[in-house]
Amino acid sequence: MSERPDLHQHYLRACQNLGQPEHPFIAHVLQEADKNDKTCTKGITLKIAGNNHLVPVQRVTDGDLQVLAQVLHNTVYVTGLDLRYNVLTDAGAKHVATFLQENSTLQYLNLMFNDIGTSGAELIARALHRNKTLAYLRMTGNKIGDKGGMFFASMLRINSTLEKLDLGDCDMGTQCLIAIATALTQNKSVKAINLNRPLLYSQEEETTVHVALMLKNNSSLVELHLCKHEMKNFGVERLCEALYENPSLRYLDLSCNKITCGGVKFLVELLKQSQTLEILDLHANRIEDDGAIYLSEALALNNRTLQALSVVSNNISGKGLVALSAAMKTNMELSYIYIWGNKFDEATCMAFSELIQMGRLKPNCTDVEPYEVDGHVHLAELSHGLGKHYYWTPSCGEVTNKDANASLAIAAVSEHL
Repeated sequence: MSERPDLHQHYLRACQNLGQPEHPFIAHVLQEADKNDKTCTKGITLKIAGNNHLVPVQRVTDGDLQVLAQVLHNTVYVTGLDLRYNVLTDAGAKHVATFLQENSTLQYLNLMFNDIGTSGAELIARALHRNKTLAYLRMTGNKIGDKGGMFFASMLRINSTLEKLDLGDCDMGTQCLIAIATALTQNKSVKAINLNRPLLYSQEEETTVHVALMLKNNSSLVELHLCKHEMKNFGVERLCEALYENPSLRYLDLSCNKITCGGVKFLVELLKQSQTLEILDLHANRIEDDGAIYLSEALALNNRTLQALSVVSNNISGKGLVALSAAMKTNMELSYIYIWGNKFDEATCMAFSELIQMGRLKPNCTDVEPYEVDGHVHLAELSHGLGKHYYWTPSCGEVTNKDANASLAIAAVSEHL
């Protein structure tokens, strides 16, 4: 990576050769890359996101991507490519696939919320049969459907280098999720997978059962996202049974499901024995006071591995929240706790204010901040969480801000969001 790059000049020549008009934002990003001293030594990520609010951005089309792919064809110092929130279609996916088959340096590719469908998913997944360098792929929000997801399931049986795969919000269905879970039973390279918000029409929780079977046999998965899976207490029980035998999972996301205090009982028994789980995300369920008290008892007396817990918007009142705050006084390992969206009474406000003032809970490790009015303590919301920047990243400042992305500080699988 020692040769000084000249990406912008390459880009201008490629535009002329292909008869494609120059894209002003791509040209700007390439000019900035040419000036970057780190480009030749460490490699860079080209950030060409279509939702940049500080700069008027013309979104990248399939034709623009064809030119960019030609420019980056033999460029060894570009290790990441962020194309989120553009207007790439299946035609653009064809250029992506060709690039992945020929490129041997790209490690990170973000195609989040473009317009790639089933045929585009097939092209990209087949390209990954041969690609040996890509470690992190985000397909989030592309409506590839159940059939498109099946191509990625087949890819997971062959590819041995991909470490992180995000297929959230892709309209995948039951058949596809079962196929992915089955493939992960044998796959040894994937460390993190996001399967958020599938389209499930059954109440039998077959997909959760197959994910549980996978967890019994998989010893490499570190991070698992199962948000919006319509999961109830039965599904939680199946997962917990499997996790007793799983030696690797550190981050379990069960947010936005239908888990009640009955499901928490299974999680509590797991926490009592678990030596691996470090992050548990239960936000937007309905564990209520009983569930919070069950969790607090396990955290106070038994568990010493969990570092982060989110119970945001769980219909918990003062009784349950005070119990969780009390557990933090005896459990020194639990460092991050998120509670906004519950029912705060004065006892709750006092308890968390005390934790923060005594230094037990750092202000950047929770989503509330105490303030006082007329002698009464209240809690205000802070924009902190396990993954606040999942759908967006700030246009300025540090992207991997740990206050808003605590999961990266605890169980990071990749340097990229």
